[in-house]
Amino acid sequence: VQLQASGGGLVQPGGSLRLSCVVSGSISSINQMGWHRQAPGKQRELVSFITNTGSTYYTPSVKGRFTISRDNAKNTVYLQMNSLKPEDTAVYYCNARRFSATINDYWGQGTQVTVSS
Repeated sequence: VQLQASGGGLVQPGGSLRLSCVVSGSISSINQMGWHRQAPGKQRELVSFITNTGSTYYTPSVKGRFTISRDNAKNTVYLQMNSLKPEDTAVYYCNARRFSATINDYWGQGTQVTVSS
């Protein structure tokens, strides 16, 4: 499984960005797709995920501002980020998770999101 993330950049507070993650390889075995982020000096944290059944999760700090979605025809997962705040500044990583006898995680390269005036 390979993941290619894109869409980061510099945006002013209150602005919007949309991150994309294209998935290739053995995608039929993937159960869940998500986004994590890591700010300087902090641990990587889960931001949001979407399951194969369409269930979604958001960490409380982004709920109501971020929306995760998927386009199965394009093998792509999106993270629409609105009302961005400086504390959203981080490197964002796309993640694919497979549940089997163990949990297998696959990661894309990070994309930098900077929220600053």
